[in-house]
Amino acid sequence: MVQFNLLPNVKLEYVKAQRTKHLMTFISIVVGTTAIVVLVISLFVVNVVQKKSLSDLNKDISTYSKQLKSTKDLSRILTVQNQLNTLTSLHDGKPVTSRLFDYISQITPAQANLNKLTVDFTENRMSIGGTAPSLDVVSLYTDTLKATYYTTDESTTQTSAFSNVVLANFGRDDKGATFTITLNFDPVIFRATDTVKLVVPSTASADQTNVFQAGN
Repeated sequence: MVQFNLLPNVKLEYVKAQRTKHLMTFISIVVGTTAIVVLVISLFVVNVVQKKSLSDLNKDISTYSKQLKSTKDLSRILTVQNQLNTLTSLHDGKPVTSRLFDYISQITPAQANLNKLTVDFTENRMSIGGTAPSLDVVSLYTDTLKATYYTTDESTTQTSAFSNVVLANFGRDDKGATFTITLNFDPVIFRATDTVKLVVPSTASADQTNVFQAGN
């Protein structure tokens, strides 16, 4: 069987154009419908779902707020809770004053005796007063303080334990010498979070059992 195309070329082009037009119209309708559906869903989410969610959250906030306000001594409980939360940091920042006497026994020459010791942990200052057989011992004490270092478990670097060491007052008579030494100390040597070891010069001849004069 033989078929003949009796439609002219112009007619064929017209049919193709119509088909393309219908296809584009269909696609446009589908895209437009999809866009409208997305827009409707978005409006529903914004105006219905989110509003309901916000409303529920506001109700929950209001409910919990009323419960908190009805709690007896709420402000006192919160104050105590805040204080408890700061106890650890306060404890870690508190100087370990018990190390003081061990340090003093290590750095004070055996021939020197102390009758006055003032420590300011806020300003990191110390004043040491006492007696010695001679001013040479006092000079040795001052030099020992200047040359004393410390290390920690976290660092083996030797750091000066004392600074601004000054022989503020001294005197001498037939019984011996009196002195007052002022200095600044590194707060790390009293820090609770650090394990400190003093490195004292061997010439100090210190490590006394009792450095304080009896009755003072």
